[in-house]
Amino acid sequence: MPDLHEMKETILKYVINEYAEEDDDVTFDTPLISGGLVDSFSMVSLKRFLEVKYKISIPDDKATPEVFDNVNKIAALVKDYL
Repeated sequence: MPDLHEMKETILKYVINEYAEEDDDVTFDTPLISGGLVDSFSMVSLKRFLEVKYKISIPDDKATPEVFDNVNKIAALVKDYL
């Protein structure tokens, strides 16, 4: 099982590379959905990235905007399915 901190770093790097602007300061606690950084379409691609990267399947009813609102919550969700 991947280290939780390592997982958070991987997710954060993906979010920054895919969705952040150059001047965005994105951390593990940055509101992604409620802050407007990630929209519903981007959330789907982020979910797919997680499923492929960690070889898991996240049920659609568990992939809510609330759970995908920051890297800490996303990592906790992924950990539940490893």
